Amino acid sequence: MERTISVEEKIRRAEEIYARRQEGTQKRTATVTVNNENKKDIKLLKKMMIQIVVSLLIYLSIYIIQNNNYIFSEDFLKKANEILSYDMNFIQIYENLKQNIEQNINQIKDNNNQNKDGAIGGAIENKIEENNTQENNTEQNKEEINNEQEDTIQGATQQTEQSEKQNENNQPLTQEEQDIANIKATTTFIKPVEGTKSSGFGLRNPTTSTVPKNHTGLDIAANTGTKIIASTGGEVVLASEEGDYGKHLKVQIGEVSIIYAHCNNLYVKQGDIITQGQEIAEVGSTGNSTGPHLHFEIRISERIINPEKILEI
Repeated sequence: MERTISVEEKIRRAEEIYARRQEGTQKRTATVTVNNENKKDIKLLKKMMIQIVVSLLIYLSIYIIQNNNYIFSEDFLKKANEILSYDMNFIQIYENLKQNIEQNINQIKDNNNQNKDGAIGGAIENKIEENNTQENNTEQNKEEINNEQEDTIQGATQQTEQSEKQNENNQPLTQEEQDIANIKATTTFIKPVEGTKSSGFGLRNPTTSTVPKNHTGLDIAANTGTKIIASTGGEVVLASEEGDYGKHLKVQIGEVSIIYAHCNNLYVKQGDIITQGQEIAEVGSTGNSTGPHLHFEIRISERIINPEKILEI
């Protein structure tokens, strides 16, 4: 059985359906709250400014009324007329101002030109000095080259002379002769101690079995304590009290080394740099020795050289 619906009920339902449809189609509007505080502040500021201006006008009016005697006096009116009647030639003022500006611009240009000229002049002077310096350096270089060439020629001449001597004798220089020539060319010697020669270099016939037959140096006899001076300058590479040499020194200068042996006292130590003629030790008889003397020995690259072929004793 279908339920019968009254007319009022149908109308009510139709209104509900219409209302729901209207709600679905209506757009939602967002509500925005506007901060009106800034507008209020601006309005208050405008009112305050208007009140200040009105107050100033009122004050100015009162001041004029109180001082009307001075403002409308004859002196004030005369001064006002003088100022108004003063004929100002604006064209002349403009011309004067223009002339002043042009003068200042020209002065600035002149200063810049002077600075440029000074800079150019300084650069030219510097360039001239550089050229003179280069010329002097060139002349010095030429002199140095000429000197080097002369030295080379002299060296070549000496070598040629030596070669000629060798060719004349048909025998080359021995190692000893070459070493002696190198030592004399690079090092100068002086006598290390005052005394007498007691034993020469080379083979000998000793009377004591402890004395070696092949003598590697030159013995100079002197009293104990006699000062020994450096025959050459150099570095003390050894200062020792051990071995057959007793207290002895070894001095190095380039490839050349000098030994001072059988000393009584040593005045220098290893690492010292000594000069020619400096007192370095005392004559003694330490080590394998038969009496007070100095054993003087010269070597080049550890090859032993006869000292008597280097200096006179």
